[in-house]
Amino acid sequence: MKLYFTEQDIDAAAQLIQKKTQIKPKVAVVLGSGLGHISDNLKQKTVIPYKEIPKWPLSTVEGHAGNLAFGVFEKREVVFMQGRIHFYEGYPMQMIGFPIRVFQNLDISTIIMTNAVGAVNQSFEAGDLMIISDHISFLPMSGQNPLIGPNMDRYGPRFPDMSQCYDQQLIKIAEDIALENGISLRKGVYFCLSGPNYETPADLKMINILGGDVVGMSTVPEVIVARQGGTKVMGISVITNKAKLDGSSTTTHEEVIENSAKASAKLEILVSKIINKI
Repeated sequence: MKLYFTEQDIDAAAQLIQKKTQIKPKVAVVLGSGLGHISDNLKQKTVIPYKEIPKWPLSTVEGHAGNLAFGVFEKREVVFMQGRIHFYEGYPMQMIGFPIRVFQNLDISTIIMTNAVGAVNQSFEAGDLMIISDHISFLPMSGQNPLIGPNMDRYGPRFPDMSQCYDQQLIKIAEDIALENGISLRKGVYFCLSGPNYETPADLKMINILGGDVVGMSTVPEVIVARQGGTKVMGISVITNKAKLDGSSTTTHEEVIENSAKASAKLEILVSKIINKI
């Protein structure tokens, strides 16, 4: 089976990054659609464009800047991943996990995943934040799993457990911070589809029946790779639109970007205080 990257590729990317910054974070934050500017408040900032990192896949979607931003955020060293890649961009599923493997090589022990999602749960509203309690890996279960292929034993077992994908201690920290700061925080299940089209009414009804509260086109493949390697994960979703199960509403990417920006202030408060408590 073709390998899209090797352990040597991971090492080369990590070595390039280490040459460009003195920051050695233990926490990484993956910023989803329209959320990249949260890293604007970094101090001692070093920005490394993805195109400068060997093998690093390039983002092609509006709202994903395509940089690693290293620096000090709320007194803690951190790296922000300003935009991610998606399976729908045409990348092999294995490549979705490459940035996570590089983070693991850099000894990053915790990753905060953020994303923009549509609400299937009809009690959720656009602008809400949701902690991911679990996910339904519909895309990986259908044969597009980032761990398919030869296993890199250095980064985890062949058959990794996924019973605790989202760290319960981190979830508790987030819930306490939200309560202390008057931030309304939902909690629910993320349903992963490939995109790039938005869902039909029948799709949405299926997701609702199967237990999905929100639906998105990212995150889950990254989480699978992170958990195989023993990295702790927290997931925070920004609800950018409320899906009408009867098909009476439409969704656009412009709407997603606009509503992400509106919710980003709440997300920045939450993420900054979580980083301080990790």
